[in-house]
Amino acid sequence: MASLVALLLLLAVPPLVLVTVVGWPMHGRPDLQQVRAWVTQPLTEQTMTAAFTVLAWLIWLLVAYTATVSAARRVRSGARWLRRMPLPTPLQATATGMAGAAVFGASTHTAATGPAEPAVAVAAATLDTDVTDDGTTSRTTVGVDAVEGVTVAGGWLPRDAAEQVVAASALIWLRRRRGYQPRQAVTEHGDDPDLGPLPATATAVHAALVTHPSAPAPPASRRQDHDHDHTLLPAGLAGVAPAGVAFTGPGALHAARGLLVTALLACLRQSRPAVAVLITDSALTTLLGAAAATAVRAAAVPGLVVTGSADDAVVLIETATPDRGAAPHRHQRDPLHPDDRPPLVLITEVPSSPIRLAAQLGTGRVSAVVLGAWPLGATWHVDADGRSHDVRRPRETGPRLCVLDPAATTDLLTVITHTPPASAAPPAHKQAPPHAVIPHPRTPDPVAAASAAPPVHAADARRPVHLQVLGTCLLRVDGVPVPIRRTAALQALVLLAVHRHGASARQLTEALWPGLSAYSVAGRLYTTLSDLRTAIRRVCDLAIIDHTGEGYRLHPGHVDTDLWRLHAAAHHAATALTDACAGWQAVIDGYTGDLAAGHTWPWVQQPREATRRLAIDAYAAAASAQPEPRAALALLQGGIRVDPYNEELHHRAVDALTALGDHTGAADLRHTYTRRLTLAGLPPAPRLATTVVSGTPSTGG
Repeated sequence: MASLVALLLLLAVPPLVLVTVVGWPMHGRPDLQQVRAWVTQPLTEQTMTAAFTVLAWLIWLLVAYTATVSAARRVRSGARWLRRMPLPTPLQATATGMAGAAVFGASTHTAATGPAEPAVAVAAATLDTDVTDDGTTSRTTVGVDAVEGVTVAGGWLPRDAAEQVVAASALIWLRRRRGYQPRQAVTEHGDDPDLGPLPATATAVHAALVTHPSAPAPPASRRQDHDHDHTLLPAGLAGVAPAGVAFTGPGALHAARGLLVTALLACLRQSRPAVAVLITDSALTTLLGAAAATAVRAAAVPGLVVTGSADDAVVLIETATPDRGAAPHRHQRDPLHPDDRPPLVLITEVPSSPIRLAAQLGTGRVSAVVLGAWPLGATWHVDADGRSHDVRRPRETGPRLCVLDPAATTDLLTVITHTPPASAAPPAHKQAPPHAVIPHPRTPDPVAAASAAPPVHAADARRPVHLQVLGTCLLRVDGVPVPIRRTAALQALVLLAVHRHGASARQLTEALWPGLSAYSVAGRLYTTLSDLRTAIRRVCDLAIIDHTGEGYRLHPGHVDTDLWRLHAAAHHAATALTDACAGWQAVIDGYTGDLAAGHTWPWVQQPREATRRLAIDAYAAAASAQPEPRAALALLQGGIRVDPYNEELHHRAVDALTALGDHTGAADLRHTYTRRLTLAGLPPAPRLATTVVSGTPSTGG
């Protein structure tokens, strides 16, 4: 304000003084006689006064011009800022209004305010989903809504479907653990073909649910899901008209892909044989593209049946659906479902004979989604974000459907393909027999570790910073624990321990924040590493993280980790020409727990399993070289405690028990292992399958 007043005074006072005191420099145009007089005698008092007056006016004009240009520049800059200023969205405006009302309500009614309810966390990425003009979702965001579902790069999934994706991903890792064949020598497992990462969409879903693990669905939603669970459709689609529903709008194909994935995920939940999801060949090609559709046909996705045409699907439904007028016979075998013919889900284009399909839909055993106009049923307009409404009732809001683009759909179909349907779990009251081998914590032998471990170099002993990542994750400086406030900082430490020779900034950001672009989280990485360095400086002046070029690594001269010591022991055991048993024992004693035990970070499964296999190899090799049968059995049981799902270790332990004459122990171990697989959702091992009759385990053939 003061500068504005000064500017106005500078512009107004000089001309006022000049006009009042001196006057105008000229009172008109000079005539010829005045010009001749000025030429004859130019330096007179009058001409000098006029010259100074003109100079004063010119100086004032220069100041006025400068002030005017500066003000105009400021006005233009302000106008551009106003044009770029983001306006609040309707949701933000509503939230702001509610927050303001809450503030004023709290200030005016403090005495009547009860205990505050916990706030529901909503990820910003859920509100910032970018939808392109063609209806596809931008593959740059990942987030989770605390109640409804998960937003990932490529679509949106209901929370129940997202949890099924995570469960299916976990089953894939359990299957890999079950099928691993221990090696006779301890070797590195970083390049094992069965330890490849899961598809990006599954990893992003896992990361979103890990970040937001809470938020159970409202009771009404639970009841609705339970009531319609037998239909295999999302709760919103369970109430469609008997004649089926057609999808239209920018999200029609996205919703059809979401329905395909959601229905197949529901098939995995069934304890009985998988319920068939029928889709025509042309519909599959339309949804996924020619190349992906060909791969899906060849992959034999559990629960998915591909038919040549819509009419072929109708014929198959007619043979799979019993006549309502005839009583079912138990000896009749259904080509799709040998038991009680549960409902079918059909995704198809409009058949040439819609009346036949409508007749089957009327039985209530088939739910259909038609791609295109469907005059015999309802038509739903689906937006790009999955929100739907019946075109006959445009004012009513329909359910939000799962929407996926082709890439996300292919990713999730890959997960489903590698996940077998759930098997029937045994009754809850059946307990493990008393002689069963139950995993329990193992404590390493310090004497054996000191004698068998490879020699420790003097440089290793001088490292003041020790990072423990096997079992509990803990950072110590000179024996003093260092608190790590940020979860991302702890992840970064473990990840750099896994990548001993360094990891690029892109590797770190993709692992710590999957689904987000590296550019959008570059600031998060800098903040995370800066916070970690600050925590270290509180206890010592050492730099534990080196920034070399485009990558980061733990300083090898300042930091030592138990993971590096385990790898050194494994390398020593693999290259030792004599006393191999001592090398195997060093690996066994060095493995004090799973990598980052208790943490569910999406990226940790691959290095965790690779590290676990080092210990399994050591136990198996030591057991094979052990001449004393009971000592060999003890080593196999130790390997089972490391991985209770490995089939080969159980098979060898059963053989060892049988060779020792302990047939009861062998049967109990078979039963315990079979029950553990069943409870995890895995089919029983063929070589170790058992059946339970009247609570007594009996071995299979």
